[in-house]
Amino acid sequence: MTHTITKYGQPVLEQRAEAITEFDTPELHKLVDDMFDSMYAARGVGLAAPQIGVGKRIAVIDLTTGEDPAQKIVLINPEIVSREGSQTSEEGCLSIPTFREPVTRAQKVTVRAKDASGKEFEMTGEDLLARAFQHETDHLDGTLYISHVSPLKRDLIRRKIRKLQKIGEWG
Repeated sequence: MTHTITKYGQPVLEQRAEAITEFDTPELHKLVDDMFDSMYAARGVGLAAPQIGVGKRIAVIDLTTGEDPAQKIVLINPEIVSREGSQTSEEGCLSIPTFREPVTRAQKVTVRAKDASGKEFEMTGEDLLARAFQHETDHLDGTLYISHVSPLKRDLIRRKIRKLQKIGEWG
């Protein structure tokens, strides 16, 4: 089932998500499937559960946007265990559509997480995958990418969004 993407301004996006404690349940597997469906429908490469209004620590990533099912990544209760280097690239977010800004993040990241069956694993990503690990983990901590841009740019984006809300074009 495809869910509507929760947009900036909704409290769930700025709250720390709750850890998942029950694994390998039909509900969890359905949530994972729904998240991939919702992410693909929105043409994204990553999606955190708060972005569909679910305050749980789960994120999905697929840099192939559905082209290679073997590349699907499910991160449950993820934590970043190491960061190396630095990269600056334009970043966007499905919850803040049409806005993109340069964001500096680690070049190489190792994340420790569990899969849907509860099995713990570590995975290292570089470049775009490292960026996705950091972006989605931030979502689960209640942090949006605009917190990584200058206060001036962040304020400008917020003002533009408030204008869109007033005229009913942001919801």
